Amino acid sequence: MTDNEQMELPLPDSFDDKEKLYYSIGETSKMFDLPVSTLRYWENEFDIIKPRKNKKGDRFFSKNDISIIRTIHYLTKVKGYTLKGAKEALRTNMVKEAENAAIIESLTKIKEMLLKIRDEL
Repeated sequence: MTDNEQMELPLPDSFDDKEKLYYSIGETSKMFDLPVSTLRYWENEFDIIKPRKNKKGDRFFSKNDISIIRTIHYLTKVKGYTLKGAKEALRTNMVKEAENAAIIESLTKIKEMLLKIRDEL
């Protein structure tokens, strides 16, 4: 896969509105608990993140962009990869890493739900 190809990846479970086509940079930063500046930096570092920009320059991320950001977040924040390592992982096996990120997100949500149930008992 080349850096410019778009690929449909699994969506994060944290989407509130599954019908929405684009998410602002603020909404995206809240989804991943990341500063807006980090998203801007990742956009410059990873050619595969291509948000739309309006005339003012505001960024709007597609569902595919969000999936890629989730994968980068997983690689850097959960697995501890450097940005260089994350780029290499995405270049060699993006689909596998995206699936792993989706699995980890689902398992984390299940764990939170089970802990909540345990605390209520």
